[in-house]
Amino acid sequence: MDSEKQPRYPIASPEVPCPVTSTRVINLGESLAQSPMLGRTETLSSTASVVDGDSTAEILQCLHAGQVWMVNSKQRNGLILYKPFHAEFAGPGSAIGGDVDRDCQRIIPVGKLSLVSPNSHKERQDAYLIRRQWVKLIQQMTDKSVPMQRAQLILNQFETYFDQETIARIPDEAFALLVGVLPYTIRMARRTPGQLTVKVRG
Repeated sequence: MDSEKQPRYPIASPEVPCPVTSTRVINLGESLAQSPMLGRTETLSSTASVVDGDSTAEILQCLHAGQVWMVNSKQRNGLILYKPFHAEFAGPGSAIGGDVDRDCQRIIPVGKLSLVSPNSHKERQDAYLIRRQWVKLIQQMTDKSVPMQRAQLILNQFETYFDQETIARIPDEAFALLVGVLPYTIRMARRTPGQLTVKVRG
């Protein structure tokens, strides 16, 4: 029976508090995989501006106001942004806010979220380019025609960057909106590989 099988991750609750930490972005241009200092935290300089709070409502208010922030490129963190009919993931180094996110309805922080204000036009431009790369990465998954394959791909991708505890906090609905599948499909894909039985009708 499915109920007797160990889930791949614990079932996530719809709302999980994830406070914003005060950290500083170093070398925005580095990708997550290339960054040799990933996971290290440096002291915030007196000139840097950060979003620091214990509620996602503050960040959502900033997005609706059109403010632009960057996701810390030196930490395993990110933000899932709920749009009217889909969701987007802004990974490390990505820009959030501006006109592109005014329609954001809800946000799910991933990891210990750290947001820093860009200090120059070039930093902002680079951050939007990184945001586009993350969008293209998710788009490659949604191009797959089989829903279960899309579900497995998005989970595998997040496994590359985040630990199981972090992934377990992300609701099935969030993953589902990222790749255009039902939350039930994500729940099935979360199960341990090899324990999922698929019946094919003749």
